[in-house]
Amino acid sequence: MTIESRPNGKYRIVEMRDGIRYRITLDHEPKKKEAKALIENKILLEGKKPKKSDSISFKDAAEKYIELKSNILSPSSIRGYKIIVRHLDEAFLNTPIESIDLPCIQLLINTLATYQAPKTVRNTNAFVMSVLKFYGIEIKSPALPPKKKKQDYIPTEDDVRRILAEVKGTQYEVPFILGTFGLRRSEICALAPEDLDGNKLSINKALVLNENNQWVLKDTTKTEESNRTITVPDYVANLIRESGACPCTPHSLYWKLQRVQMSLGIPRFPFHKLRHFFASYMHDLGYTDKQIQEFGGWKTDHIMKSVYQHAMSMDEAKNSISNKLGNLINQ
Repeated sequence: MTIESRPNGKYRIVEMRDGIRYRITLDHEPKKKEAKALIENKILLEGKKPKKSDSISFKDAAEKYIELKSNILSPSSIRGYKIIVRHLDEAFLNTPIESIDLPCIQLLINTLATYQAPKTVRNTNAFVMSVLKFYGIEIKSPALPPKKKKQDYIPTEDDVRRILAEVKGTQYEVPFILGTFGLRRSEICALAPEDLDGNKLSINKALVLNENNQWVLKDTTKTEESNRTITVPDYVANLIRESGACPCTPHSLYWKLQRVQMSLGIPRFPFHKLRHFFASYMHDLGYTDKQIQEFGGWKTDHIMKSVYQHAMSMDEAKNSISNKLGNLINQ
């Protein structure tokens, strides 16, 4: 087994076994133990793939695909995949996978697009193509509905101050504060007092729904980059030590925010937008992209930048630039 450094900054694990070359490409340089485990798992999965000649319906193929990856996928991913399968047309589910071609998939996508959001249709297509590819069937991706640019409201600094004042002294105070610190709901709800060491808060797990619609603790966050340690103010650290981090579920945080917004007359936005506020606010304060990315646990700076670059409309940006330049002149 060899670990190769690629020109694009990625790393490739290569293993030749029984005349077959196995490859895995990663964004980071793996340790030998990790590389060996990844290769062994790939060889195991490859060995369990049915041959192209084996007749199997898409439904059976999809269920087998999920089963074989059950130890790799997160509980929330398994739940999402099973929801996709449940919502697929019965005729498509019963179609033998060797009979599935581009027109067949295009018909499925066209039908789904009549009643599902573009993002849901795209996720379904990605899952279908992954299952087919797993069974050795390569098909060109069909035409997909265009992505809708969702212009969600991004909370202002005044909005955040009013929200935090509204929940002060309640069980929601710490979770909402941590939301403005860039934490995801799943990360907040997985925190425990032992994750706090002085003022250092370790974020290394998540609370997610499994396939049985039960909340379970996942010992990793959304991505490897999301596992991080941040520093919190004394006030927040003391609150966590006194009453814990979060006795809530991600759903209860969502609904509490909705009630607070209604009470304060603030435009509606999902809890995740507090994370977007964090990125935009930190950027305006002059912190570097790398600092914001690492504190917030974004996988790439591209994703992180897209958050704060769209947090302000063009008119708002022009007004802000004009005001700042005006202040400079007045000085």
